[in-house]
Amino acid sequence: MGQAWTWTYAGSGGEPMSGPALPRTDFPSQADAEAWLGDSWEEVAQEGVDAVTLCCDGVVVYGPMSLQPGD
Repeated sequence: MGQAWTWTYAGSGGEPMSGPALPRTDFPSQADAEAWLGDSWEEVAQEGVDAVTLCCDGVVVYGPMSLQPGD
């Protein structure tokens, strides 16, 4: 079985966020996960997400990464 790349979402206070507009999609590669975020980050930010973290099989790869302009 391949690796599962996922994004986790945090609000302005660092609290975990979830919901239908914030998918917990497993991507088959880091490039696929990053491409999705590149296409979707504005919608994700509009849901109140302040930062995202990329994980691979539950292990943090990088983040939290701010979605706020200028950060």
